[in-house]
Amino acid sequence: MPTILSHPAVPLAIGLALGSRVIPARLLVAGVVASIVPDLDVIGMRMGIAYADQLGHRGATHSAVFAIVLGLLAAAFSGQLRASRLAAFLFVAACAVSHGLLDMFTTGGMGVALAWPVSDARLFFPVRVIRVSPLSLKTLLGARGMVVMFSELLWVWLPAALAGLALYVATGKQGRNGKARA
Repeated sequence: MPTILSHPAVPLAIGLALGSRVIPARLLVAGVVASIVPDLDVIGMRMGIAYADQLGHRGATHSAVFAIVLGLLAAAFSGQLRASRLAAFLFVAACAVSHGLLDMFTTGGMGVALAWPVSDARLFFPVRVIRVSPLSLKTLLGARGMVVMFSELLWVWLPAALAGLALYVATGKQGRNGKARA
C-alpha cells in the first residue's frame, strides 16, 4: 500500500483543481479522510483477523461497495459539508475508491478485494510500480521507508499534481482568474 501520507494526493489534486466552489473545504477534508479510512483495517490484524480474510487488510474496506457506502454517508451529511448531495457522494466515493486503486499499483501484498462482496478475489494492476509500504512504523522510518517515500513521490504525488494541473486548465479556472485581475 502507499502510506497514509500519499493516499490524500488524489482528493487534494481533484479538490484544489476544481476549487472551493465545487469542492468546499469541509468536503475536501472529508475526501482526504475517505482516502485514508480503508487502511483502518490493519487494526483487525491486532485483533486476530488474518490478512487474507474478507475483513483483513485490503479486503472489504478497499472495495467499491465500501467507497459507495462512504459516499452515501457523505451525501447524508452534505449540508454540514457545504456541498450538494451529489457532489458529496461523488467526491467522497471517488476518494475512497482511489485508495484501493492506488494499492493495486503496489509491488507487494495480496492484492485488493475491489469487487467485494461480489468476489473476494484480490486484484493488482498488470503494472505495479509503487513500492509497497511496510506495515510497521519502525521499518517505515528506516531506509526502506525512504525508498517507499521516493516511490510515492514519483508514482503518486507527481501524477496527481500533473492530473490536478490538467483538470485546472481543462476547467478554465486559470483564464477566469487572470481576466478578473486585468
